[in-house]
Amino acid sequence: MSQKSRLTVGVDEPLSLSQSILLGIQHVLAMDVYVVPFIIATAIGLSTEASAGLIQATFLAAGIGTIIQTFIFMKIPIAQGPSFIPIGAIAGIYFANEAGGNGWGTVLGASLIGAIVVILLGLTGTFHKLVNYLVPPIVGGTIIYVVGLSLMPTALTSNVFGAPGEISDNLLLASVTSITLIVCTMIGSKFPNKGRWFRVSSVIMALLVGCLTAEFIGVLDLSAVKGASLFTLPKLAFMGDGLSFELSSIVTMIIIYMVLLAETTGTWFAISNVTEKPLTNETINKGVIGEGISCLISALVGSTPVTGYSTNAGIITITGVASRRVFAAAGVWFIVFGFSGKLATLISSIPSAVIGGVFVVVCGIIAISGMQVIKEVTIGEKEMYVISIPMIIALGLILIPQEFIQTLPNFLQYLFSSPIATASIAAMILNKILPSEAN
Repeated sequence: MSQKSRLTVGVDEPLSLSQSILLGIQHVLAMDVYVVPFIIATAIGLSTEASAGLIQATFLAAGIGTIIQTFIFMKIPIAQGPSFIPIGAIAGIYFANEAGGNGWGTVLGASLIGAIVVILLGLTGTFHKLVNYLVPPIVGGTIIYVVGLSLMPTALTSNVFGAPGEISDNLLLASVTSITLIVCTMIGSKFPNKGRWFRVSSVIMALLVGCLTAEFIGVLDLSAVKGASLFTLPKLAFMGDGLSFELSSIVTMIIIYMVLLAETTGTWFAISNVTEKPLTNETINKGVIGEGISCLISALVGSTPVTGYSTNAGIITITGVASRRVFAAAGVWFIVFGFSGKLATLISSIPSAVIGGVFVVVCGIIAISGMQVIKEVTIGEKEMYVISIPMIIALGLILIPQEFIQTLPNFLQYLFSSPIATASIAAMILNKILPSEAN
């Protein structure tokens, strides 16, 4: 007997324009897309104007990349956003070339060449052969589980415990948001007909209630929104500093892209699992090409490398909506935010703890999705190590002091900056080198 689908709206099922617009904004609001450009702008000391331009360019790149992957290449609901992995390398490349007067142009030039290398990996089919060889179900399930496990501490520490403001207020906001999300989802599950909209719009309802609570306790600050321009043009790379190409920077960025691909593979497995769409060789190849083209476009509009966000897999599970039309709407929302400083600022004004309340539940959902894949595999002694060692590595890299990481060679710094990528590689290697039990 076939397993009952957990989805209320499938990947290719029709959905009205108004529904797609409403549901698309949920994915945008839950992704924290502005965080990466904000960190980079702060790290390299960009001016306020340049920082705003980078954030807008990032929104624009995320929107174009999302539409490209969802409707042209992978054709499954994938939301693209800026990757955290390249942050350290970007700062290093910038400062190394700043004296020559074109630090940011060198970052963009290296990103563009690295993106072309990724496209070639997809066109030649090299990457899907590696995936088929290295990622059987036991490894795929472990990677999905590690994705959720690795993101959970970030959701709690960065978005709740370490967010600006009093920790008591942050805990209240996160709790209210999480409870609202769960209650809306449960109403939708209990009453699948009349309560359907509670489930499919549960994320935006949770964020709305969280923001209203923040306003009630006096911690919602929208002052920056008033001063932001309603319409502003992003500063494209070839209209600003231009592109500059430097060999060591290019090699550095190619290494970054290889780590990024290892991480994004986990996202693809997570999305494939929750949307009930298997990853075929063709899908993987097209996904790599789409990833490369998305990153190439991102460099051209003046932003940093983008990648598939695993957060959206959890949102699909919670809402039951996997429609590609929703993700197309999310892509359009991103583009709109890319041309509007006021709207982009409005999103960035949502309290971190409110986002964290949704984020932490989503992380748990992703981890459970991985467990569902793992449970289909017979667990012997070898499999226990294939599952447990990557978990230990992921948690270890999250908890290890960053001062120690910074003493390591550059390649290891890039690799260890992504617990997901490192744990994924460990799972693949362990599955190949550990002996199976004798029959």
